[in-house]
Amino acid sequence: MIKDDFKFVDSHVHFYDMSHPKLYYGHWQPDEDLPLKELGNRNYLAKDFISEAKPLGMYKAIHIQAAIGSNDPVEETRWLEEAYDQTGFPNAIVGHVDLRSNDARQVIEDHLSCKYFKGIRDFSYGDYLVDKDFRRGFALQEEYNLISSIAVRWNDMEKLVDLANSFPNIKIVLDHAGNPDFRNDEYFKNWLLGMKKISKMENIICKISGLGMGDNNWTIKSITPYVETCFELFGISRVMFATNWPVDGLYSSYAKLINAYKKLTKEFSKSERDNFFFKNAENIYDI
Repeated sequence: MIKDDFKFVDSHVHFYDMSHPKLYYGHWQPDEDLPLKELGNRNYLAKDFISEAKPLGMYKAIHIQAAIGSNDPVEETRWLEEAYDQTGFPNAIVGHVDLRSNDARQVIEDHLSCKYFKGIRDFSYGDYLVDKDFRRGFALQEEYNLISSIAVRWNDMEKLVDLANSFPNIKIVLDHAGNPDFRNDEYFKNWLLGMKKISKMENIICKISGLGMGDNNWTIKSITPYVETCFELFGISRVMFATNWPVDGLYSSYAKLINAYKKLTKEFSKSERDNFFFKNAENIYDI
């Protein structure tokens, strides 16, 4: 059984201040598709996250880009560094760089003026995983020892395999368990086939998170096939836990989510739980 000293690293959180003069949150805007625009009706700052998560065992957190559409993506990193100085969170920052741009190197170096900057997320556009300009910028992550965060659906997983194979020294974190957007048998089969392919790449790590986004009324039973598949395919050394907060807060409480994953891992050994809930994230992001 898991003891009361349970602790974890939340490896996918978003903080935002809708009134910030230099940051723009494209996904939270009033004209955004429901339900994400509901998040724009308030701010979610480091102090809000701490009060919600720390009592349940969170002791470190990794911030993933939230300010989508800002003129200068480095402004978010600077803002988060100030948050760390004030609160001790976040402990690592994954920020945005347009890897196709000619100034990608300079933007990376500007981000690195903050010592907590650890990785890049570039949503990009079009068929970017095979784009030569994207790949030219992607290669910079090896030079600067940065972690790549990538969100793909099953139909792009073969391209992700090729990307990972082309850059074997770059660690790639697959966000949100491969985004199983629809929960039906046909989609599950396609998702499973794609996940089997990418799990063979040793430099891809599976972040188990965000499962509420495709299952708004999720239960432990409904998410179990996805969580167990990730464990089986990637093994305990290449998975990490995250909440996708506050986005997944639209579908449950923080406590419900934490308790669900504690139950899902109740048969794990202590070392297996430790790896999943905090050690893998600490090792990957050096925090």
